[in-house]
Amino acid sequence: MARLLSELLSMLPFAFEAPNENPRITAPITENASQVERGGVFLARKGRTTDGHRYIPQAVERGAAAIVGERPYDEVQSLLNGVPYARVENGYEAFGYLVSGYEGNPSRNLIVIGVTGTNGKTTTATLIYHILKTAGVHVGLISTVNAVIGDRTVPTGLHVTNPPAHELQRYLREMVEAGMTHCVLELTSMGLEQGRVNGTQIDVAVMTNVTHEHLDWHGSFENYKRAKMRLFEIMKNTPRKGTQPNIAVINADDPTAPDFAEASIGADYMLLYSTYQSDADLYADRIHYGADFTSFMLRGNAGDIPIRSPLLGQYNVQNILAAIGGAISAMPQPEHQQRMINAIPLAISQVPQIPGRLERIDEGQDFIAIVDFAHTHDALEKVLQTARQMLDEREGRVIAVFGSAGLRDVEKRRLMAEVSAELADITILTAEDPRTESLLAILETMRQAAVRKGCVEGESLFVIPDRGRAIFEACQIARAGDIVLACGKGHEQSMCFGTVEYEWDDRVAMRSALKGQPLLTLPSATLPYDERELWRND
Repeated sequence: MARLLSELLSMLPFAFEAPNENPRITAPITENASQVERGGVFLARKGRTTDGHRYIPQAVERGAAAIVGERPYDEVQSLLNGVPYARVENGYEAFGYLVSGYEGNPSRNLIVIGVTGTNGKTTTATLIYHILKTAGVHVGLISTVNAVIGDRTVPTGLHVTNPPAHELQRYLREMVEAGMTHCVLELTSMGLEQGRVNGTQIDVAVMTNVTHEHLDWHGSFENYKRAKMRLFEIMKNTPRKGTQPNIAVINADDPTAPDFAEASIGADYMLLYSTYQSDADLYADRIHYGADFTSFMLRGNAGDIPIRSPLLGQYNVQNILAAIGGAISAMPQPEHQQRMINAIPLAISQVPQIPGRLERIDEGQDFIAIVDFAHTHDALEKVLQTARQMLDEREGRVIAVFGSAGLRDVEKRRLMAEVSAELADITILTAEDPRTESLLAILETMRQAAVRKGCVEGESLFVIPDRGRAIFEACQIARAGDIVLACGKGHEQSMCFGTVEYEWDDRVAMRSALKGQPLLTLPSATLPYDERELWRND
C-alpha cells in the first residue's frame, strides 16, 4: 500500500501547510514515535501531559518518510534532518482523516451505523449487528468490547473507549476486503471529541441517552453533550451512498432529545423511539418485565411486531427500540422490509449474552449472581431497578458491590453511593481502578454519602477495599432468593492501581467467590505506603 503525502493531506477538510517535497508513504501513520516504520508518517501533537514534537528525532531515526505536526516549521526544523514536514492546526483532528486516506477511505464503501450515548451503547450496537446479520446482511461490528469481522473477533482494549483512529480505519478496510457491506460502530464521547472517527462517513446515527458522565474530561455536561452530538453532525454531512439516506435515530424519552433533533437538521430523515409516547415512530406497548425475559409489542412505522428478549429491564427496552431503529434505517429500501420484519423478533430473542451486561454467573448457588458494567449513577440505578423487578416474583434482597474510578468524574462517587443506598438492601463499597488517587479516600467519600442516605454500617453498608474479597463477602452473606450484583467492571480485563494495569475480570472473581475462594485483587505491596496497613486489616 503506497500513497503520496499530497494524497493524504488532501483528505483534510481544513487548512494545512504542505512541504515542497511529496514523498511516497509506504507504511502506516502513527502518533507513537517508537512504532514508526520506514516509509511511514509520524504525527506529532501537543498532548495534555507531553509534547509529541520532542519525539521527532526518534521518528526520523526510525525512517519516517514525513512528519506532520502542529508547531511552525522553524521551531522543529533542527529536529527534522531534512525529512518533509507538514503543519496542521490540530493533530487530534487531522489524524483520523490522514489514516482514513492511507487505508483507502474504507467507510465510503460501507453503510456505517454509529451508536453513541452514556449507557447502552454496546448492547444497542450488538443488537443492531445481530438484527442485520439475521436479515442476511454482511455486517461487521466495532464496539468497545471487540471488533467482529466475518468469522474473526478481535478485542479492542482494556478500558472503554473507541479504538484509535489508525486501528479503526484498518478494521473498516478489512471489512471491505472481507466483503462486508455494513458496519455497526460504537462511539464514545472522548472518541468523538478526540477525532478518532474523523474521516469516517456515517450514514445512520443512533443516540441511546445522555446522562452525567466523563465531566472530568469534558468539563461540563454541555461539553459532554456536544461531543455526543458530533456524531449527528458527521452523519448529516456524509454524502449519500446510492439509495441509502442519512438518518438520525433519537430516544424521544431522553431530556436531551430536542438538542439531538436540532443537531440532525439537514439529515434526510429523523426517527424517534419511545417506551411510552405513542406518537413516536417506534414505541413499546404492553411491556412485561419478567425475572427471565422482557416482552412488548413493537408499534409504529415498522408495523406491529411482538418482541420477547432475554435482556431485562426498562433500559433494555430502550436499547432494543434503538437497535430496531438503527437496523431498519440501515436497510430502508422497500424490497428489504419484509426480510427485516422477519429478522427483528428472531434476532432479539436469540441475541447471545453481551459480555458484562447483566451477565449471570452460575455455579449451582441458590441465589442469582450478576456481573454488570454499570459504572455511572444512572446505569447503576437502572440495574438496581431491574434487580428489584426480578425480585417481584420471589423473596430476596439486592446486594450491590461497586466502587468509583480514580481520576474520573468525582461527583458520581456520591451519586452512585446514594443510588445504592436507596435501591439496594446491602451496599458493599470496594476498589474500581483507583489509579493514582487514594482508594481509601474515594471509598470514604462514598461511605459518607451512603450513610447520609440512611445506610447503617455493619448492617446495610460495608467498605471492603479489596474487590475480590468484597465479591466473596457478598456471596457469603447472600441467602436463597437474593441477587448479588458486581457492578462497574463488566467485561473489562484489567484494573488500574497507580499507573499499572493489573489483570482482573469480575466474572472470574465471581466464579471464584461462588466456589468459596476469594480472588484477591492485589498484594498489599502494590498500594501506596500509607494505605497498606489499612488494607491488610480489612
